[in-house]
Amino acid sequence: MQTLRRRVSHEDSAAVGASGRPVLLVTLDVPYAEEAIAFAVDSAVENGQPLVLVNVAEVLPTAYSLLGYGYVEREDLQEALFEPVRLASSLAVEVERLRICSPHPVDALLEVVAEREPALLVLGPDRARLSRRRYRKVERAVRERTSCLIWTA
Repeated sequence: MQTLRRRVSHEDSAAVGASGRPVLLVTLDVPYAEEAIAFAVDSAVENGQPLVLVNVAEVLPTAYSLLGYGYVEREDLQEALFEPVRLASSLAVEVERLRICSPHPVDALLEVVAEREPALLVLGPDRARLSRRRYRKVERAVRERTSCLIWTA
């Protein structure tokens, strides 16, 4: 039986690393934690990958939400969620912002993770502004149902 052997060159390994798998920085309708911002932006810079900022908000199904009026982002939250954009842009990192509004926010987040296939998911909500129970629920679901690297504060 003959086998074909291929030499691996430096160019081949560089092409594998540039697969375009982004870094996802996720929050749960609260500002990002400072250490999560720093880690996500550093990872995107070091790997030369885009940064996707994801804000997951729970919106209950009502008549207004069915018409598209279910979620209004608070002014202070909007300013806080823009902080990683400034930092990443100053370091020439491509940034995309997503807002996910769903009655089932954890499932919606997992769908986005499956679609984007990130190299790294940084679960980075400011834990002082989030209940422990909600954070643990999201963290457990992400750990059990995703196949990417995960960083938590």
